[in-house]
Amino acid sequence: MNEVIDLLKSHRSIRKFTEQKIPQETFLELIRAGQSAATSNHVQAYSIIHVTSPEKRAKIAELAGGQKYVETCSHFLVFCADMKRPTDSAERAGAEVIRGMTEQFLVASVDTALMAQNVVVAAESEGLGICYIGGIRNNPAEISDLLKLPEHVYPVFGLCLGYPDQDPEVKPRLPVESILMEDEYREDAASVDGFDDVMRTYYGARTGGTKDTNWSEQLSPLFNAKLRPHMREFLVKRGFELK
Repeated sequence: MNEVIDLLKSHRSIRKFTEQKIPQETFLELIRAGQSAATSNHVQAYSIIHVTSPEKRAKIAELAGGQKYVETCSHFLVFCADMKRPTDSAERAGAEVIRGMTEQFLVASVDTALMAQNVVVAAESEGLGICYIGGIRNNPAEISDLLKLPEHVYPVFGLCLGYPDQDPEVKPRLPVESILMEDEYREDAASVDGFDDVMRTYYGARTGGTKDTNWSEQLSPLFNAKLRPHMREFLVKRGFELK
């Protein structure tokens, strides 16, 4: 394999950072690398809020579920799906713009995720560590008010960037055979059972035997209750009507 593939396969989430700051030009190059990601019809339906205020970082850490590394990383970013800029631009060019379509929501969300992952790969190639913060969707309205996000813009996730102060193991992934299918969908419970064994061993080793669980059991909190049921109403209020 080549260095890029090796880098991608070595990804870990970093939650402890040194006090070293990312140089400004390096930071800007990461963002430029992000902008080179694929984007639907060149819409570029994303905006990034670089949160530098310690007070705002502390508030976001609280709203995201007490994730203190939001405060301690070198740079903290909030990636936003942004349909305001492209629809406003089309309107100024004379289009009779229709807003609130489900496809617009999907385009903006996908564009944002692709852009962010480019930033992540670029950051890790520079020896930086990252941690996505999906917890900002715990309180998206409060986050939006804090960052003064306008209608037709919503915060998708946060991202911690900085120099790692820990060296965690790479977390195992499902076997390729479980997720790569040919011509049609197929169920493969046997490979999941095997992966559950792998993850039980991994969690036990990582925690010195204090965590006895597997992949399937870890999924329970995501599906045995309504997860973030406020999101649909929030998105509609932001102008993503899902028409």
